[in-house]
Amino acid sequence: MKKYLVTGGTGFIGSALVKRLVRDGYGVRVLDNNSRGAAHRIEEVEGSIEFIQADIRNAEAVTKATEGVDAVCHLAYVNEMEYFYSKPDLVLDVAVRGMLNVIDACRQHGVGELILASSSEVYQTPAVVPTDEAVGLSIPDVLNPRYSYGGGKILCELMAVNYGQKYFDRVVIFRPHNVYGPDMASEHVIPQFALRMKALVEEATDPLPFPVQSNGQETRAFVYIDDFIDGLVRVIEQGGHLNIYHIGTCEERSIEEVAVEVARCFDRAIELVPGEAPAGATPRRCPDIGKLQALGFEPKTLLRSGIEKTVNWYKQTDVRQRDGGQVMELSK
Repeated sequence: MKKYLVTGGTGFIGSALVKRLVRDGYGVRVLDNNSRGAAHRIEEVEGSIEFIQADIRNAEAVTKATEGVDAVCHLAYVNEMEYFYSKPDLVLDVAVRGMLNVIDACRQHGVGELILASSSEVYQTPAVVPTDEAVGLSIPDVLNPRYSYGGGKILCELMAVNYGQKYFDRVVIFRPHNVYGPDMASEHVIPQFALRMKALVEEATDPLPFPVQSNGQETRAFVYIDDFIDGLVRVIEQGGHLNIYHIGTCEERSIEEVAVEVARCFDRAIELVPGEAPAGATPRRCPDIGKLQALGFEPKTLLRSGIEKTVNWYKQTDVRQRDGGQVMELSK
């Protein structure tokens, strides 16, 4: 069986991929500095993997981690929205240095297969919804620090494709679309709503006033982590060289609907309190997943069911004891 290096392997998506690869019988090595990931996420498979704690920007560590593997799944990145605005230089530093280090290490050790995690943010505000993989990518305003994230992902895609044409046997890119589930970073919308309800649920007000960014009418298509990993494994095993695949669902729902579903898990009604939208926020996003469906993918978890599983985990867990550490500084 192949042996994979998974960078960012203690993150929410990375750890789920690591556990699935181990379950499927693959060899796995993980590289992560646990700055935003957390080691507890891979505890159940720690005896079946190799773990290297290091920064993706450390070229020597990445080179060492790549030796002896058959393929690299590159997921290491800074992906919390707070840092898009407050540390855009860090976001870009991790994106560019990390990608170059992975490419150089693969070339040095003759690793011919690279699977790259991109993002739905590369479209920013898509020109077409549902959006397929051929829709043009865009950075609307280089002065807005938010676009450090999407811009970094576009740079990574450009490097993967153009180095891939010359130096790799197979390069495949996947673009996640709003993945959610238990034990993800609490900055994301569904866990954020769950934790907000957890704090508010004892208040007597009915309905509960529930603050949201903007007016709650923005739409997203959320995919539960188990379904996402099923799709990702199909991409890893079957994806074509220099191909790009969306992984998500076509179940487009408003943020207001998501908030109502979260509140339902607490048996409470809510009334949205509109707030200010972050500069550059996207009003609507939903992928066309036909290309991945052609590989046999079909998401199975309806949003209501997935939210119930996620909220129940947050009800029972003190995330202050579970979240990863602070984001790394710019100097390595």
